[in-house]
Amino acid sequence: MELIILLLLGIVAGIVAGLFGLGGGILFTPILFVVFSDAGIENPVVLTIASSLFCTFVASLASSVRQYQQHNFYWADGIKVGMLGAIGVMLGKMVITSPYYSKKEFVIFFSLLLIYVAFMFYRRGNRESQQIENDVNPITWEQSVVTGGLGGFVAALAGIGGGGVMVPLMNLLYKKEFARVVSTSSLAIVIISLSAVIQLGITGNEVQALTVYHWGYVDFGAALPLAAGGLLGGFVGALINLKIDRQYLQYAFAVIAVGMAVKLLAEVF
Repeated sequence: MELIILLLLGIVAGIVAGLFGLGGGILFTPILFVVFSDAGIENPVVLTIASSLFCTFVASLASSVRQYQQHNFYWADGIKVGMLGAIGVMLGKMVITSPYYSKKEFVIFFSLLLIYVAFMFYRRGNRESQQIENDVNPITWEQSVVTGGLGGFVAALAGIGGGGVMVPLMNLLYKKEFARVVSTSSLAIVIISLSAVIQLGITGNEVQALTVYHWGYVDFGAALPLAAGGLLGGFVGALINLKIDRQYLQYAFAVIAVGMAVKLLAEVF
């Protein structure tokens, strides 16, 4: 039953990934954090982050494949942002593997991130009906440094793909067209999350994990059901991305994000 529940939750997270270019980690992370905490893992933070990023890699890869099939794919933009995001991951890894990034700090940071994402999507929903003049030029290296660097750093600190940072930056700050931004973000997240999995996989040797199927901090046994669901959901989300009116979905996601933040904070405090 638990396997089925994790699979279904993964499908939901994957749909979110395809719709909004979030990588799914915004849901993978709290799910895995609760699972590891309830199982009595002494230090679940880095294990949660690394395992969530494995799920995020699978979901974002599925989303990117579908974007490619829909001819809504931007190699240069996605690779530039993703490469610089991998550097951001390296900096973030230094923080989360230090003794100063405990369970409390993690929950506070992730909750603030959820509230930020809720605000940005609420703002996007309000602007959905407005005519916004989009910049049709490729993203520049300077824009990629800001977008990818911040996205990768946040990915390492929170176990998400970084899309919650990259999508609003590219769409609201740099005025890139929303469908293009989602595609760029999805490809960048593939690179960012894969880089994070490798970096965190080779880091932890004597790590307490939930299952024996783990590599360093990446617990494949716990993450695989979510990843499988994310794979299915990622195709569905990307398929309907260009066809659905996202305004009310964005409002609903903002409410869900705030609700998750409140729940996480309540558990710690």
